[in-house]
Amino acid sequence: MARLTPLAIFSALSFLIPWTQAIQLTASLEYGTFQGSYSPEYNISYYRKIPYAAPPVGENRFRAPQPPIPITNGIYDSDQSFDMCPQRTVNGSEDCLYLGLYSRPWTPSQPLRPVVVVYYGGAFIQGSASFTIPPSAYPVLNVSESNNIIFVYPNYRVNTFGFLPGREIAASKTSDLNPGLLDQQAALIWTHKYIKQFGGDPKNVSIWGQSAGGGSVVAQVIANGGKTHPPLFTKALASSPFWPKAYKYNEPEAQALYDTMAKLTGCEGKNSLACLKAVDVQTLRDASLIVSSSHQYNTSSNTWAPVIDGKFLTQSLTDATRKGEVNIDFGFSMYNSHEGENFIPPGLKSTANAGTPPFNSSTASFDVWLGGFLPRFSKHGIQRVKTLYPEVGSTETISSYNTTYERAQLIYRDVVLACPAYWTAGAAHKKSYVGEYTISPAKHASDTIYWNQVNAIQKSDPLIYEGYAGAFASFFQTGDPNAHKLTNASQPGVPEYRSTGKEFVVAEGGFQNVKIRALRERCEFWRDSAKDVPF
Repeated sequence: MARLTPLAIFSALSFLIPWTQAIQLTASLEYGTFQGSYSPEYNISYYRKIPYAAPPVGENRFRAPQPPIPITNGIYDSDQSFDMCPQRTVNGSEDCLYLGLYSRPWTPSQPLRPVVVVYYGGAFIQGSASFTIPPSAYPVLNVSESNNIIFVYPNYRVNTFGFLPGREIAASKTSDLNPGLLDQQAALIWTHKYIKQFGGDPKNVSIWGQSAGGGSVVAQVIANGGKTHPPLFTKALASSPFWPKAYKYNEPEAQALYDTMAKLTGCEGKNSLACLKAVDVQTLRDASLIVSSSHQYNTSSNTWAPVIDGKFLTQSLTDATRKGEVNIDFGFSMYNSHEGENFIPPGLKSTANAGTPPFNSSTASFDVWLGGFLPRFSKHGIQRVKTLYPEVGSTETISSYNTTYERAQLIYRDVVLACPAYWTAGAAHKKSYVGEYTISPAKHASDTIYWNQVNAIQKSDPLIYEGYAGAFASFFQTGDPNAHKLTNASQPGVPEYRSTGKEFVVAEGGFQNVKIRALRERCEFWRDSAKDVPF
C-alpha cells in the first residue's frame, strides 16, 4: 500500500478536525523522534514499531530489560512490523522489545485520553504484539463514537527466554528471574514516562490481556507486594487469565527446568549459565520446545510460567489477593464456561484410549489425569477434590454435567482460569467486577470474536457486541463498566461484585446477573489448598 503524504493525510482529515489544527503524527522522546501514520479507513493514528528497551542479546539474555538505544540517524519510521520474540511457531528474534500504539487522531490542544496497555496470550510460550490495520481490540474502540482510548501493545519475552527459573539465574548479577514480566513492567514505565507525547493520560492507565495475557495482568496486579511505585496503572481487566502453577524459583520443579535446559543444550557444569547465554538462539529455542512438549497434559503450567522470585513476585496470587496487596483500585475479570476443555486430554471424552498420552472416559483414567494435574495432593486431598467436583454436578451456568470430560475441564478451568479471575478482580481496593461468557461453545478464547478483530458477528449480533465490548470500553475509560452503557434498560449492566455477590453473564440473546455461590465455594477450597497446587 502506498504511503500517504502529509498533504493527503491533511486532506483526509479536513472533515474530521478543523483546518486550523494539525494532527499529531510525530513524537519526540528522549532517545529519538518517531514518525506515526494515519488510517483514513479506520480513522486512527498509529505507531506500529517503537523500541522501548535495548535488544536482550549477549550478556543481556535472561536479564531485565535495559534502556533503549538512542536513535541518532534522523526520524524513526514506526510504520513497520517487528519480530516475535523466539517461540514455538516461528524462530523469531531476540531483538524483539518493541511496542506499538494506536488511537483516534489527536492534537496537542485536545485533552489527554485514557490508556490501555495490552498483553498478548500464548501460554507464556508464544505470542506477539505486532499488529496490522485494523489492529487488535479495534472493535472495543469502535463500539461507540464517544470512545477515545490509546491502546499500547508491547512485546515481551516468552518460554525459556522470558521465564527460565533456577538458583543460577537468581545468583547472577547480570540475570534476572521473570524477565518476561519485567519486560511488561518496562513497557508500563515507558507508558508512564512518554504517553503524554501521544496524547495519553499517564494517570488514567489500565492493563488488559487474555489467556497468558490475562495471567500477565495478574502478575502486574500482585507485583512488588502490591506497592509498585510510582503507580503505573489503576485499573485491570483480566480476560480468562491463565495463571498456572507458580513455584518458587528454587523449588525442585522449577530447578528441574533449568537443569534440563542445561542438559539439552550441552551446557551442564559450573559455567552452565554463561553457556546458556552464549548458545545460539535456535538451539535454545528447540530445547525449550522439547521441555514444554514433554509436560503437556501432565501439568497445569505448560512448563514456562512466572515463578515467585522474591523481588518482583514476592508472594503467591492467593496470599496477595487474600491480603489485598494489589496495585489496582478497579478490577474486572472474565472467564468462559467451558474453557478448561482446551487444556485437558481429548481422550477423556472417548470410551477407548485416545491421544498421547492415552486417556479415556473411565473413572480410572480420570483419576490418573487428576493425580498428574495435582501431584502434591495427598489421597485425602484428591478425594476432597472429587467430592467438590462430583461425577454428576452443576455450576452457576451449567445446569448439569455427567461426563468425565466435563468434570475434568471444570477442575482445570477453576484452578487455572476462573479462580484466578475471581480472586484478582475481588481484591481491587475500590470496586470489582466478575463475568462469565456462556455463549456456545464458550471455550477458551470463544469470546474474543466480539472484541479482538473486526468481523461479521459484530454487525449480526449488535446486542452482545455493544453490551460486552461496550462494558470493556467504559471500564477502561472510567473504572465503571456501566458508566457508558450502550444497551437499553431492559438489559442488565455489570454488577459490582462485592456489594451484590453477582457476576455478569454474557448469554445467548442477552445478559444476566447471577449470584456466585458454587464458584465461591470451590475457589475458597483452592485457596485453602494453595500450597499444594501451588498458586
